[in-house]
Amino acid sequence: MAEIQSQQTANKHAGVKRGKKLSTRVDLTPMVDLGFLLITFFIFTTSLAEPKAMHLAMPQEKNIIDSSKVKEDRVLSLVLKNENTVGYYYGNDVQHMQFTNYGRGLRDVILQKKAALTKQYGKADDLTVLIKPTDNAVYKNVVDALDEMLVTNVTIYMLLDAKPADIAMATR
Repeated sequence: MAEIQSQQTANKHAGVKRGKKLSTRVDLTPMVDLGFLLITFFIFTTSLAEPKAMHLAMPQEKNIIDSSKVKEDRVLSLVLKNENTVGYYYGNDVQHMQFTNYGRGLRDVILQKKAALTKQYGKADDLTVLIKPTDNAVYKNVVDALDEMLVTNVTIYMLLDAKPADIAMATR
């Protein structure tokens, strides 16, 4: 609170009344308390950044496609090898695995396969992409492959374990 302190001065001149000189002192303790209360309030009411996760649409039991019903010429298999290389082959022809990089190289492979399906069948919606990460693949590889599915509008894709034949061809 504010205090007023009075100071007595001796009258040097008789008959002249001078006004009292008052000095004020402001106590800032309540304001500091209020500041800390406000800081505490804002710390407790602020929400921290929440982790963001990528949405992965999982199939429901009634929409599972029997893999034996997918035609072999409509399948593109991606074998995620390491940070810079992804192997790919068409259908079940693992012996003719070719390699490209993530990003533009993988996108071109998918778009070429979609163009071939459009030319052959009139539509590219039936393309099924099998994504098979190996033990050398990092999480970023899987995310990059899933991003390419969204960029190229591939509607049917699956994450599968890499088979021994896929791993053998990818490591040669």
